[in-house]
Amino acid sequence: MADPTLGVGGLGSIRPIDLPSSHPASKPAAPEGKDFKTFMLESLDKVNQLQTEADAGVQKLLTGEADNVAEVFSASRKAGIAFDLLMEIRNKLMDAYTEIKQMRV
Repeated sequence: MADPTLGVGGLGSIRPIDLPSSHPASKPAAPEGKDFKTFMLESLDKVNQLQTEADAGVQKLLTGEADNVAEVFSASRKAGIAFDLLMEIRNKLMDAYTEIKQMRV
């Protein structure tokens, strides 16, 4: 026999949640710091800036305006590493999206 105290489908009876009476109309506090979208847009801008600086350094080196090869190489590697990291983050986000998309609800 079914137990009548379990309710529909064995989930129990549904009752409203008791909210604290001290702040009945207050909204939850927003978390401190940047949201994900802002963080990603700033990261994209920073990577773009590093790429632009590296390209400008290579152009100056090729035209003879600059003679410090180590500085240009360092800027180029820094931009390359930042871009590689950004691509890995994108790949992980795409993998997570694909996994979520394939979930059955």
